[in-house]
Amino acid sequence: MKVLVDSTVWIDFFKNRPSPKTVLLEQLILNREDICICGFILTEVLQGIRDEKQYVTTKLQFSQLLYLEEDRSTFELGATLYRELRKRGITIRNSIDCLIAGLVLQQGVYFLESDRDYSFIDQHYPLHRL
Repeated sequence: MKVLVDSTVWIDFFKNRPSPKTVLLEQLILNREDICICGFILTEVLQGIRDEKQYVTTKLQFSQLLYLEEDRSTFELGATLYRELRKRGITIRNSIDCLIAGLVLQQGVYFLESDRDYSFIDQHYPLHRL
């Protein structure tokens, strides 16, 4: 099973903040599932790391994950998701979430996240959330 893990879960995981989502991530790792990363999530996680050693370690750990590529159509889909939701009266706080959701939809992967905006997106565009 391929699972894209959002930055919200990774940040809690690395800061040792237990939650149902971090416990599930640990289980996915133990089961050797295909954990995925993408450029958007990679950037969100790495930009918040202040300690150089932790930064290098995290980069190395993420280099072992399956990398999901985005292309022009990903950006167009992200914009479409944002616009269509806004037409329905739903404003997503961070447009990057629409890009990530678009990539999830394109790649057909499962999605592990803990950001409330994805529940709004999921109501109209099913994301196979775990």
